[in-house]
Amino acid sequence: MIVRPKPNLLGILFSLKGSIAKRIALRSLLVTLLASVIVLVETWHPAYFSKVNATPFTLLGLSLSIFMSFRNNACYDRWWEGRRQLGQMIVEVRSLIRQSLIIHDPAERASLLRGLCGFAHGLVARLRREDEAEAARPWVDRAIDRDHPNISDSLLQDLGRRCSALAEQGQISDWRYTQLETRLVSLSQVQASCERIKSTPLPFPYTLLLHRTIYLFCILLPFAMAEPLGWLTPLFTAIVSYTFFGLDEIGDDLEDPFGFDENDLPCDAILRTLEREVLAALGQRELPPALEPVDYVLT
Repeated sequence: MIVRPKPNLLGILFSLKGSIAKRIALRSLLVTLLASVIVLVETWHPAYFSKVNATPFTLLGLSLSIFMSFRNNACYDRWWEGRRQLGQMIVEVRSLIRQSLIIHDPAERASLLRGLCGFAHGLVARLRREDEAEAARPWVDRAIDRDHPNISDSLLQDLGRRCSALAEQGQISDWRYTQLETRLVSLSQVQASCERIKSTPLPFPYTLLLHRTIYLFCILLPFAMAEPLGWLTPLFTAIVSYTFFGLDEIGDDLEDPFGFDENDLPCDAILRTLEREVLAALGQRELPPALEPVDYVLT
C-alpha cells in the first residue's frame, strides 16, 4: 500500500511509485503511434475522413466512463472490505488477549495467544496461495496437519478444543468459555469473508466486455479527431488512452487486495502489529520492530 504525503505539482507529474503508468505505457504508446499514422493518412487523403462524425464517440465515451466507474467502485469495495476484515481480526485478537487473563497457567495462555498469531499468518498465506503450514509453524507448538484442506481453520478448531478443555477442567467458567468461543467464531467469520473476496472475482463477461470496449474506443477515436485536430490528435489520444487504460488497470489491481502489488493491502504490516501486541501481552520486552514504508510502500 502506498503511504506518502500529498505530492506537489512536480510529484503529481513525475511520481511513478504506485502509479500504473509503467504497466500501461506500451499500450498507450501503440495507440498513440496508431493515431499518428491515421493523421498522416488524413493529411494525404482528407476525403477518407470527410464523413467521420465525433458524436458516436462522445456518446460511447460517456457510457464507457459510467461503466468503468461501476466496475472500479466494485473493485474498491473489495479492497476496503478486505481491509475491514483484517482490522476486525486485530480487534478480536486484542479482545482475546484481555479475556485470556483469566487463564492462570502462563504456558497455556502463551500457547493459546501464539496460536492466534499462527492462525493470522496461516490465513494471510492462504489468501496469497502460499504454504499455510510453513507460515504458521513458528507460532504453533503442536504438530500441524498438512493434509487438512483448510489449515487456518484447523488451527482455530484446535484453539476451540483447548478452550473447551480448560472449561471442562474448571480452570475457566462456562461464561468465560462462551466469551472466548464468541471471539473464535468472529475470527472464523473474518476468514470466511476474506476467502469470499479471494475466491469470487468480478463476473468475467462484465470485465471482458469492458476490456474490449476500451480497446475499440481508443483505437477508433483517432479517426474522429484526425480531421478537426490534426497533429494534436496523438496528444489527446495519449491522454484518453492513459485515462481509460489506467482506470482499467487500477480495477484489476484492487480486485485482489491480498497480493504483493504496491497498491495491495499491507498484510505484512498488519501481521507485525498483531505479533507485537501478542508478545507484549506475554511480557516480552524486545519486540520485533513495526514495519514502516520503504520508498513510500508499506508491505
